[in-house]
Amino acid sequence: MGRKLTMDELNRMSVDDFKDSEKVPVVVVLDNIRSLSNIGSVFRTSDGFRIEGIHLCGITAKPPHREIHKTALSATESVDWKYFESTEESVVELRKSGYKILAVEQVENSIMLNAYFPEKGQKIALIFGNEVKGVEEKIIELADSCIEIPQWGTKHSFNISVSVGIVLWDIVLKLK
Repeated sequence: MGRKLTMDELNRMSVDDFKDSEKVPVVVVLDNIRSLSNIGSVFRTSDGFRIEGIHLCGITAKPPHREIHKTALSATESVDWKYFESTEESVVELRKSGYKILAVEQVENSIMLNAYFPEKGQKIALIFGNEVKGVEEKIIELADSCIEIPQWGTKHSFNISVSVGIVLWDIVLKLK
């Protein structure tokens, strides 16, 4: 095997370097997320994949907040974010800016994540819904497509922070 790398050997970039770096053209849109831990986890994962930003919509809490910080581990300082009163406002802004709007939801005619291949250089907005209700129906109707994470167990959903990790990993790899 090998030994665990030290913090110095990991050669992490500073927040300022992160801010100045080229980002993956992906925005995560959080549609009425209740859990502050989930929000913090999304910030941390978004930092790890160096995505463009996060849109916090509706009841989704915004930084600074102690409970978000506990799981974000300061990623709220590196990842750009905006707040919108409604998810619809976020989608309208993203569409005007040339983003392909993808809702991550189980719907008729959804595209399985493993079968979805974005165009190189395509700007993508990924909408993740409320822990209980999922992505709002009216937001699904505004989306260009819906993608779904294949699942084979007895449960029919993943925790949102897990879903964000799975989808970002897949999309970022495909865009790179």
